[in-house]
Amino acid sequence: MSGLYFHIPFCRKACVYCDFHFSTSMGTKERVLATMRAELRSRIAELNGAALRSIYFGGGTPSLLSVQELGTLLNDARSLATIEADAEITIEANPDDISEAVLAAWLDIGITRVSLGVQSFREERLQWMGRAHNAEQSLRAIELVANAGFASWTIDLIYGLPGMSLPEWDEQLTIALDHGMPHLSAYCLTVETRTALHKQVQTGRIKPANDEEQAAQFEHGIARVAKAGLIQYEISNFGKEGHFAKHNTSYWQGVPYLGIGPSAHSFDGAKRRWNTANNVRYSMGVESGERFWEEETLTPVQRINERLLTGLRTMWGVELSALGEAFHKANAKAIERYLALDELLERDGRLILTQKGKNFADRIASDLFLPEP
Repeated sequence: MSGLYFHIPFCRKACVYCDFHFSTSMGTKERVLATMRAELRSRIAELNGAALRSIYFGGGTPSLLSVQELGTLLNDARSLATIEADAEITIEANPDDISEAVLAAWLDIGITRVSLGVQSFREERLQWMGRAHNAEQSLRAIELVANAGFASWTIDLIYGLPGMSLPEWDEQLTIALDHGMPHLSAYCLTVETRTALHKQVQTGRIKPANDEEQAAQFEHGIARVAKAGLIQYEISNFGKEGHFAKHNTSYWQGVPYLGIGPSAHSFDGAKRRWNTANNVRYSMGVESGERFWEEETLTPVQRINERLLTGLRTMWGVELSALGEAFHKANAKAIERYLALDELLERDGRLILTQKGKNFADRIASDLFLPEP
């Protein structure tokens, strides 16, 4: 099995925190979509005949595309690759793009899952973030998606915002969970370089939340979501049984995937490739046959470290036997220490983060990384 990712590099507005590749100008859209189709045709053999378990429209804002544009990309995928009968086909969408007619059309072309970028239900937060929608549109979009008949759906929320209190975060969770969604993604705000948020922090206009505030909101979110019957199957993702995101789960489990579009990443099990994050250079490269990507072949140590980093983020952990003898020799004492601290546990031959350990997932993983020989 494998996955297919389409990066749609267009947005109406620039969010203050976003460091993904996008353009607010739609002038290159027709050309980019045409060259994405050409890239897919030229690279489909990289899947080695593996059936697609998932197709994901990310970005950017994929819901800016017309139904015809989305359908054309999907039809190309269907004609070029085998798609599993129960494949998950996800579209990321902004609430202001949602209507009954649009949702019905998405279902008609085969979309099975909608990911709503809500982020917050507070008007002042949405305005500060630079979001194109308002709180009323979010609530209406959730209602429409919930009743549209998709196999699954989810919303994104952000915590750790500047000045956010526990009561505010609890309010956000209450509004979301009262709608009974089968999946929720809750991300802690991070200050990425080359973003407006980074500039605001550097100039002192914004004071980011501290580690203690973020940790308290993280733990509170886990407790609230668990009471609603959602399982924390990954650090930032919660879902009911049968609603875990197949596409992202494949990422965390090291399943190969093909990324199409400007800035899209691909992984074949041993090699990573990433396309140029420039719409014009991307299209020119596809059209001319000149190189428009970079790539690296992972060393055995890098593959082990990546397996550890991504696997520990999930409820399934990482299979100890897959990490190799060198890992065990190098980390036996460190693992014993984390077991004693109740931050790791061993179960059924797997190394898994405890609830306490989830607060320190990145630190624990990096501490266990193998050095290059």
